[in-house]
Amino acid sequence: MTTYEILLLLDPEQAEARQDDIVARTRELVETNGGNWHSHDAWGRRRLAYPIARKEEGVYHLVVFDAEATTLDEISRVLKIEDAVLRHMATRHIAGSRTSAPRDDAAAVPAAPAPAVPDDAEPASPDDGEPEYAGAEEETAEEDETAEEEE
Repeated sequence: MTTYEILLLLDPEQAEARQDDIVARTRELVETNGGNWHSHDAWGRRRLAYPIARKEEGVYHLVVFDAEATTLDEISRVLKIEDAVLRHMATRHIAGSRTSAPRDDAAAVPAAPAPAVPDDAEPASPDDGEPEYAGAEEETAEEDETAEEEE
């Protein structure tokens, strides 16, 4: 048996009971075909990067289970038929990995303050205002002209 995880993207307009029925149906398929159910993690409602079926948001659920490949095929077939499932993705679960719900970056990681620059610090670039590579272009152009004159 192989350990799989399926990320479900469900229609946010469906009732929560309907969403629970889909997860319960998936669990039933796993257990009736000799698999083992590991976990179900409801990630909640998230804004989509682009509309799917004219929906701007979706409800995510992650399920992890052990099953045979034929069981996974049957689960995928059932999920494709189900209208409340906008998308689903089944992958092999990597042992020891923990897939968790993405969190808002602003809330999860506070911004680190920028290091203070002393007032008497010299600028890193020259005072003439030209970028460093400007001189390199002029040198290359002079070398090309010299090579043409020699020919």
